[in-house]
Amino acid sequence: MKKSLTLSLIIAISPIIGGLYGIIHDQITYTISSEYYTKFKFIQFEFADSFEAAEKLPHQRLFVAGVGFFATWWMGLLLGLILGLVGLKHKKPKSMFNITIKAMLLVSLVSLIIGILGLFYGKYYLANKAIGWWFPENLVDRTNFIAVGSMHNFAYWGAFIGLILAIIYSVNQHKKSKTQITNC
Repeated sequence: MKKSLTLSLIIAISPIIGGLYGIIHDQITYTISSEYYTKFKFIQFEFADSFEAAEKLPHQRLFVAGVGFFATWWMGLLLGLILGLVGLKHKKPKSMFNITIKAMLLVSLVSLIIGILGLFYGKYYLANKAIGWWFPENLVDRTNFIAVGSMHNFAYWGAFIGLILAIIYSVNQHKKSKTQITNC
């Protein structure tokens, strides 16, 4: 019974962790390319209906936070569900919770690192290539727009790679605790 409550708590917390990751990620990328938001994301997320309206939004960082949260909460939920189910292997609910939360933080870290690699890939490779991306009218800084788009794409791949590493971490923690019990 306690493990099912722990799983429920993990599933409830995971979209918040995912959303917070998105907020931080998007604050970083907004600093690099505000145009990515004013000419793309604010319209995509229906915070504005035109480039002109998006550029005039007050307190744009709050809207950036909204984009970040809405773009990633669902990924946090999915990751929390998967890692929570993997965490059911742990004997005690407290260790299940602690290890699963650490595993989710590992996913976030890996996603951020791979996202940063994507930023550099976009800035120093993709920006110099003819790519088939859609670009908004009157784009001033194409290079940073591409770099930020690349960072976003790579971050999702980072979450997938991070999930694999987090599952391995959780399973290894389970094996480690079984070994410690056996050696006592």
